[in-house]
Amino acid sequence: MSHRKRNDAAAGRGHSFGGSWTNAKLELIAKYLRSYTTVLKDKPSKQNPFKKGYIDAFAGTGYRDARQVDSDEKSSQVLLLPDLAAQEPQEFLDGSARLALKTEPRFDSYVFIERSAARTAQLEALKSEFPDLASRIEVQQGDANAEIQKLCTKNWSSHRAVLFLDPYGMQVEWKTIVAVAGTKAIDLWLLFPLGIGVNRLLTRSGDIPDSWRRRLDLLLGTDRWYEEFYRVEREPTLFGEADHVVKATTETIGQYFNQRLDSIFAGVADRPKVLRNSANCPLYLLCFAVGNPNGAPIALRIANHLLMEAERQWARVRE
Repeated sequence: MSHRKRNDAAAGRGHSFGGSWTNAKLELIAKYLRSYTTVLKDKPSKQNPFKKGYIDAFAGTGYRDARQVDSDEKSSQVLLLPDLAAQEPQEFLDGSARLALKTEPRFDSYVFIERSAARTAQLEALKSEFPDLASRIEVQQGDANAEIQKLCTKNWSSHRAVLFLDPYGMQVEWKTIVAVAGTKAIDLWLLFPLGIGVNRLLTRSGDIPDSWRRRLDLLLGTDRWYEEFYRVEREPTLFGEADHVVKATTETIGQYFNQRLDSIFAGVADRPKVLRNSANCPLYLLCFAVGNPNGAPIALRIANHLLMEAERQWARVRE
């Protein structure tokens, strides 16, 4: 097959997004899913085993086409993430949905949520690619927040799940995260929009438009973030002292969000992974939170190990 035809075939199934940081994210998630299904394999809950589920709330096409994203105005407007327009090697790789379907031992159910009708149809095609799992796959077209909140209202007493929230930007709302924590049954991997989202909306002066404030309120679940992200210092000037606004660093922003997670979940990984682009700029924070108190110790042990391993690998790459 010619190079052009390969690209055309990829374009029919994949969607362009990410680079080396995406590889790190997906490798880590794949390792956790294998550990998760192994630990819960035939694990009893009273008389019956837990039913294990995988939920992907921004499932895309099931594939990831990491070809370079054009840095033109149109791409930036569509993604709202100019950092993702950096040139990366051309690859055609498994997305999180396909990685989950390949995980051994198998999950008992798979729920893929996607807003786009076209990508929803492509996710449906996974049933043909994985015919032995077709009856376990449920594809839902709709808003991720609404669909997840609906799922969380079900009876989770004999179910456990891993939820992967991998938004393009700031679509996830705090009330959705609260609903997930309330099940006490779901382990959450979440890509928090650290540098490409929150930090971009925090102006240096501290004067933030109302629409941006509302977006941050929805994401963080409070309007008290302003007190955490800005402080006023007095500095000497030629004419005496003057107040100077100091904006939080990305590290402070990440710590604040992780503390927010820790306030509602049974446990969180205390050192989430910062995902950076090829210019070493922070884009996302890959956070982990565990829902069930009984399962928290082992889940956190696995997640923390994988996060530390990923950090060591990233450090070697940067050397």
